[in-house]
Amino acid sequence: MCSLCGVLGGSGHWTDAAARPGIFTRNVDSPQRRRERAHRIACASRVLAYYGLTLSDWQASSFVLSTATGKTELVEDLGHLWAAAERLLGRPCDPLDPDLIVRLEGSGLHD
Repeated sequence: MCSLCGVLGGSGHWTDAAARPGIFTRNVDSPQRRRERAHRIACASRVLAYYGLTLSDWQASSFVLSTATGKTELVEDLGHLWAAAERLLGRPCDPLDPDLIVRLEGSGLHD
């Protein structure tokens, strides 16, 4: 997408809420939208913990990705998460790593 379209299109990302009742609730029910965002953060955090990373919300507009040693990066949306994780760690991070999936399934923390 060109820069102008990005500016005019707003900050919405496909990982954010969409206007479909029962699926996501963009600008309809603020408490529900916050719950959905918190749930997405919790799901991503389960995966990121495997790599020693944490994810937190930043003013409901971005995310803060952090290493155990305190390095942090502001992530605009979940679409930029894995690239940021790899930059912080200096190595590849595969959310579909078979060992990670086995660990998530064994912990009962998968959704």
